[in-house]
Amino acid sequence: MSKFWIVLVLIVAMVVIAGCAAGPNEMQGTGDDEGKVVGFWRGLWHGIISPITFIISLFSRNVHFYEVHNNGNWYNLGWVVGAGMLGGGGLFGCKKKNRRDD
Repeated sequence: MSKFWIVLVLIVAMVVIAGCAAGPNEMQGTGDDEGKVVGFWRGLWHGIISPITFIISLFSRNVHFYEVHNNGNWYNLGWVVGAGMLGGGGLFGCKKKNRRDD
């Protein structure tokens, strides 16, 4: 494979990856219609129910996958911890027994 094609593939890959980067949340720190700003515990709950919420959000415009009126990093941490609970707990989910049967 020539250098041209390698460089072209790398450039296309970088553009695709850059297109997936998250943008700023303009609503962070601002209250919703009732003035509520959610934090860690609501983020934890939203992470736990995220698979169900995602499926419902495909069919309803009133259900959203992520709360934009949040307090920032604490909400994000709660969301990741909650979603991680469903995936086997991260590092603990891949723990295997190393026993040999002789």
